[in-house]
Amino acid sequence: MAVSSSPILSPFGVNIISADLGSSSTGLPRFNFCSIQRNNRRPSHVIVLSSKSSKESWSEAKRVLMEQYGFNPDEALSEPPPKSKRKKELKEAGKDKQIAPKEPKPPRTTHKLLTVLGGKARRMKLLSPKGMDVRPMMEVVKGAAFDILQAAGGCPASLRPGRWLDLYSGTGSVGIEAISRGCSEVHFVEMDPWVVSDVLRPNLEWTGFLDVSVIHTVRVEKFIERAKQLAGKEPFDYISVTPPYMEVDYAVLMDQISNSALVGEDTFIVVEYPLRTDMLDSCGCLVKITDRRFGRTHLVIYGPKWAEKKKKKEKLLRGVAVEV
Repeated sequence: MAVSSSPILSPFGVNIISADLGSSSTGLPRFNFCSIQRNNRRPSHVIVLSSKSSKESWSEAKRVLMEQYGFNPDEALSEPPPKSKRKKELKEAGKDKQIAPKEPKPPRTTHKLLTVLGGKARRMKLLSPKGMDVRPMMEVVKGAAFDILQAAGGCPASLRPGRWLDLYSGTGSVGIEAISRGCSEVHFVEMDPWVVSDVLRPNLEWTGFLDVSVIHTVRVEKFIERAKQLAGKEPFDYISVTPPYMEVDYAVLMDQISNSALVGEDTFIVVEYPLRTDMLDSCGCLVKITDRRFGRTHLVIYGPKWAEKKKKKEKLLRGVAVEV
C-alpha cells in the first residue's frame, strides 16, 4: 500500500491522503481511518485509500464512513427492490382487484314509424332506428317542404323531373319522398354503415326505388369536396340538408354547398335548422323563397330568382281575387 506525501484538506475538515492504487489494481478503493496528533492540536482524521477487489471490503468501508459521521448504515445502505421486481409486485397486487367487465352496448333495432306522404309510394311505411341515433325530418315539415317545391316549380301535383341530392339522408325518407313525387334519380349521402345496411337500403328495396338510387357511404364534407367525381359534373335540381343540429356549423356548411359544383342556377335547396340559428337571405346565386317555423324546427328553402318572382305574382293574383 502506498500513501501520497501530502494530505488534502477535505470540505468536512478531514485530512484525506490518497493512495497510489497502481495500474494493476482492478478493485474498488477502500477508506481506512486513523488519527494523527499534530502540535498539541486535537486529533484529525486521515482517510487512506487502498486497493481491494472484494465487494465486501467496499461495503465495509462505506459502513465505517457513515458511522464516523453519525449515519445509520443499516438504513442508508438498504437498497430498493429492482424495477422488474417492483413491477411484478404491483402486477400481482392488481390481480386481487376485480375489474368489472364493461357491459356490451345493446343491439341497434328499428321500427316502422315513418310514412311516405304522396306520389307512387304514398302511405308506405318506412324503417327508422329506435332511439336518437337518427333524427328523421318530421312529417309535417316534410309535407310543407314538398308542397312549396311543387308550387314553386309550377306543378302543384308533383315535382318537376330532375335529380335530388339527400345530404345526411339517414332513413332516406326525404329522398324516397322525392322519387315518389316525380324525381328521376336520388343520391343518398349517409356516413353510418349500419344505417345504410339496416335502414336505408331496406327502405329503398321495400318501396322499389333502389334502381333509381345511388348510395354514398361517406361524410358529407368529403362528398362535397369530391362532388364532380362522385356525382358527375351536372348540378342537382334539388338538395335537401337535414344534419344533426348540434354537430354542424350551418354557416360553414352552407358556404361549402353554395361554392360547390352541386348547385346550379335552377337548383332548389331545402334546409332544416334549429332555433337561434341565423340563415342568410341567399345561398350563392339562389335567393330565399320561404322560411317557416314548426315548433323548435325551422325550414328554409332557397331557389332561383324566377321562382321567387313567380311566387310573388301568385300572391298578388290571390289578393286581387279576394278583393273581387
